[in-house]
Amino acid sequence: MSMTPKSEPCIPSKEGGTTLSGGTCNVSSKDGGGFPGKHHDLESKIGHVPVFFKNLAESDPAMHDAVLKLDSYIWADGLLSRKQKKLTAIAIAAAMRDSHALHAQLQGAKNLGITLGEVDEVLRVTFMLSGMPAYVYGKTAAESIFK
Repeated sequence: MSMTPKSEPCIPSKEGGTTLSGGTCNVSSKDGGGFPGKHHDLESKIGHVPVFFKNLAESDPAMHDAVLKLDSYIWADGLLSRKQKKLTAIAIAAAMRDSHALHAQLQGAKNLGITLGEVDEVLRVTFMLSGMPAYVYGKTAAESIFK
C-alpha cells in the first residue's frame, strides 16, 4: 500500500476537517483518514487530529515530527496515568471554553474508556475554579459526546 498522498477535491467543514467537493486535500489509503498512518494512532489517543496538524506533515515535517514526539512524551503513563491526564485536559479545555479542544479531548476520553461520570466529576472541580459557565459548557459538550 502506497503512502504517497494523492489529491482529491475537498472543502473545509465547520468542524475544521474536510469533506469532498472542491479544493484539494491529501488522501492516502493507509488509514482511511486521508493522511499518513501515524495520525490514526494520534486520533486514537486524542480523539481528533486537526487538519492543520495533518497538513503540517507536508509543509513542515521537522516541526510535525517534533510535535508528535512531544505528544508521545506528554501523554505517556508516568506518575499520572493517561486517563488522569485526559481528565485534566478536559478540565482545562472546559475552563478555556475551547470548543474544538474540548470535543477532541472528550472523544479521546471515550476512546480511553473514561465514563461520563468521571468527566462530570472533573467538571465539578472545573466549576470550583472557573465558575458555572465553564461547568455548563463542559457538561453540555460531554453529554453530546457520550450519548
